[in-house]
Amino acid sequence: MFHSLAVLFVDNIHSPFMKNAAVGQHLLSGALSGFAGAILLQPLDLLKTRIQQGDSALNARNTTIIWRTTKDILRNEGMKGLWTGTSATLVRNVPGVALYFTSLTYLRSVMAKSPYFSAHQRHSRDSSKTVLPKLSSQGNLIAGATARVGVGLILNPFSILKARFESELYAYRSLSGSLLSITRMGPSELMRGFVASSLRDAPYAGLFVVIYESIKRETTYFIPTAYAAGIHSFSAASAGAIATMATHPFDVIKTKMQVRSEDRYRGFTTTVTRIFKAGPVGLHVLFIFSSLNSQQRGAAGFFDGASLRMSRKIFSSAIGWAVFEGMLLFMQT
Repeated sequence: MFHSLAVLFVDNIHSPFMKNAAVGQHLLSGALSGFAGAILLQPLDLLKTRIQQGDSALNARNTTIIWRTTKDILRNEGMKGLWTGTSATLVRNVPGVALYFTSLTYLRSVMAKSPYFSAHQRHSRDSSKTVLPKLSSQGNLIAGATARVGVGLILNPFSILKARFESELYAYRSLSGSLLSITRMGPSELMRGFVASSLRDAPYAGLFVVIYESIKRETTYFIPTAYAAGIHSFSAASAGAIATMATHPFDVIKTKMQVRSEDRYRGFTTTVTRIFKAGPVGLHVLFIFSSLNSQQRGAAGFFDGASLRMSRKIFSSAIGWAVFEGMLLFMQT
């Protein structure tokens, strides 16, 4: 199967689909999608990073923690503080989303030619709300995961930059200076957190595309008069919510690895252990052998900031896919 996919990739460098829907259109649509999401939803990303960067147990209710963190930012930095790190987010997300959508569409157009991955159109109205190639669930899973991890590999240094700009643990003054500082620390620093990012992004993107296409197809069939933008937004929001909760633990691991400089956060397994055992500050140090187990957070530690990431993913998915597919429909009709 994978040999067949490789042959298809080589033989279809000039995919007819990508000829008809120019790469430039996909890049532009993806870039606009990434820009809109970054500007509108930066406060949610910022709050998530601030909550996840901590080392102590969160004993208060989730809403209390979010409100307290928000008040601290407003008190110390003012309203504009909620958009801290927006420039780094734009540098990461605008090209990232553009490349992801473009590579995903290209992969799907290539894979659609294979009997292993091609999808049989079940309803005559399947194509009325989209111009994207159609695959089986297995094909969508592989295409989504491959495209997301590939883009993540290329842009991992900018992901680190984004996380650190949002964190209050670094005093970076400029994008170029901070990127140069990270680069000087060597290749290992540039790729820091990539394993955790991949373990988050591969299943997230794969599940997302499968669920998105399924909901979009069924919604189009049962509500054929619905606006395309509404179908795209609803399908993407639903897919984003499900895929986010399934992969959130790896987001916590990735954030800690990328923003914390201590040795205990440099390895994947040591970071996982640290999150699992993190208790109130000081207690796990004073009673490391006698009472550490009573302070362990267990699985709860891997869901810090889950509601914020869930909210952001729902909105960003709804906005992103509606803008992307809407722009393509507009430019190709």
